[in-house]
Amino acid sequence: MLIGELSRRTGVSERLLRYYEERELIRAERRANGYREYGEEAEQAVRRIRALLAAGLPLRVVRQILPCSSGEAGLRPCPGVLASLHGQLAVLERRAAELDAARRLLRRTIDVTERAADGGAE
Repeated sequence: MLIGELSRRTGVSERLLRYYEERELIRAERRANGYREYGEEAEQAVRRIRALLAAGLPLRVVRQILPCSSGEAGLRPCPGVLASLHGQLAVLERRAAELDAARRLLRRTIDVTERAADGGAE
């Protein structure tokens, strides 16, 4: 399929598909006229890439994991993948803790401000 068709099927822009190809996440053959020709597997690969990115994985980890993906079943064992996933989970857990602390602080600030506003309105 041509890049436009892959874009329509996946909802991913042609520009982003070219970027994925440049980063060796997907492959395309070149026709004699220079057009990119993607195999049917490219659609599933793009969907996996989008899902992994949505899960918070950086592109370098996605690149490592993608060859290990086995469709809907998840991942098959590949060297280093589990360590990368644990590392990324630790990063996300730290970020979640930081966001939780910021949310608590903001709530306290709102509470104090509302109480001050209620006291000043009397």
